[in-house]
Amino acid sequence: MQLNPDEMKPVINRLKRAQGQLNGIIRMLEEGDDCQKIVTQLAAASKAIDRASFAVVASGLQQCLTADEPEMTPDQLEKMFLSLA
Repeated sequence: MQLNPDEMKPVINRLKRAQGQLNGIIRMLEEGDDCQKIVTQLAAASKAIDRASFAVVASGLQQCLTADEPEMTPDQLEKMFLSLA
């Protein structure tokens, strides 16, 4: 299933922000920064990646539900969705 690149722009932006957060976390770890600050940043990056994942799955589900001939079976869609759990 091909995703529409224009619809994925917000997802790409979210992932780029998460990438920046991860680079910051690595720097914080290398510099021996405060544990609480690091965990806070890890949680934020994780949440950003989760939201991006859900947006991709939601877009895929929408495409499959509206397509004349879906490219994925209901079982494949369920497996894809549950891979995020």
